[in-house]
Amino acid sequence: MNQHIPYKIYLEEQEMPSSWYNVRADMKVKPAPLLNPATGKPLSVEELSPIFCEELAKQELDNDTAYVPIPDEIRSFYKMYRPSPLVRAYCLEKKLKTPAHIYYKFEGNNTSGSHKLNSAIAQAYYAKKQGLKGVTTETGAGQWGTALSMACSYFDLDCQVYMVKVSYEQKPFRREVMRTYGAKVTPSPSMETAIGRKINEEFPGTTGSLGCAISEAVEAATSQEGYRYVLGSVLNQVLLHQSIIGLETKAALDKYGIKADMIIGCAGGGSNLGGLISPFVGEMLRGEADYQVIAVEPASCPSMTRGKFAYDFCDTGKVCPLAKMYTLGSGFIPSANHAGGLRYHGMSSIVSQLYADGLLEARSVEQTAVFEAAEMFARVEGILPAPESSHAIRVAIDEALRCKETGEEKNIVFGLTGTGYFDMVAYEKYNNREMSDYIPTDEDIAKSLASLPVIPE
Repeated sequence: MNQHIPYKIYLEEQEMPSSWYNVRADMKVKPAPLLNPATGKPLSVEELSPIFCEELAKQELDNDTAYVPIPDEIRSFYKMYRPSPLVRAYCLEKKLKTPAHIYYKFEGNNTSGSHKLNSAIAQAYYAKKQGLKGVTTETGAGQWGTALSMACSYFDLDCQVYMVKVSYEQKPFRREVMRTYGAKVTPSPSMETAIGRKINEEFPGTTGSLGCAISEAVEAATSQEGYRYVLGSVLNQVLLHQSIIGLETKAALDKYGIKADMIIGCAGGGSNLGGLISPFVGEMLRGEADYQVIAVEPASCPSMTRGKFAYDFCDTGKVCPLAKMYTLGSGFIPSANHAGGLRYHGMSSIVSQLYADGLLEARSVEQTAVFEAAEMFARVEGILPAPESSHAIRVAIDEALRCKETGEEKNIVFGLTGTGYFDMVAYEKYNNREMSDYIPTDEDIAKSLASLPVIPE
């Protein structure tokens, strides 16, 4: 182990990846295909094109191309904030008195405050290239909506965001950043769409969910000429764009001869986790290396640890394609806690298949323990982490303390996906000791899973 490691490991601009990595090309068992809910048959590019941009539809279904060149226009935009730093958490190591070496890939060094911009700029680029007027989307905690509003502003596209109602109310500043960049932001479920009105009628007083907001955004896109729907997580195309995180992380580690022992990421829909772990999992799939990969999800929305691996609707309104994933059921409405963008009923098909194949493990953590870890990290490392990222911090700390007990000098790498400066309501609740933990009962989950669609073999 090279002990002369700088505090921050920066790659040079010319070392930034020129291609995204598609882990599906190396997967022995490919993710199950998206299905048309009307026919039960795998969807084609032609069927997806009315919803997604044509090039993105092609990326969504491409299981074979290992490396996809990043267009020059996107790469030029990336250069404003990439390569992002890989940071050695010396102060956290000292605080924990652990022999472990802790590294985090910091994705909060752009105005959107998170990793979401990596895919937002790509999706906006393809929309502009296709000659569209604008795009619609959903957002949970607001990071994706913020990133997309920035990307649309850059390419002069209209941006319509359906924001989960509880986050719309808890995070007014994130909402105002989106509006500053020109986006129209609507709390979901709303009364502006047929699906929104139906959900409000079925669940009066609901605080909403990502599944609800997705349904509204898809309806809005398909009912307006010149618009398409874009998504910030879950989809294969998003994990493809986010692979730049893992590619840079591995390049930085390789630069200093560091071999990661474990890679940890928070898991909601799977975008940052999939992006971080893809190149490492690729090595595992090719038999070149071995890693311990840990996905961390909120105990309040435990799709991997307590869900079912089955085909399900990607949205609450049941208008989207069917995806095979670990799911709690498309009708699952998570509690109005501060897990933010991790409150989604399902998990990426790629991450789900990797989990089913034993290439990664999943853990769920309660939010008071998450904020305890966030507070410690902020006090010693100087960055206020997003609640989502703090799920990964919690398990990184737990593993570092385990190394303290065993004396192992493991290299722990986790993804710090964004900053928490717009999440101060959550931090206020924690500081005032008003935060509580919510864990759905087995009955709650069973009731939601009972509505899974029946798919013929």
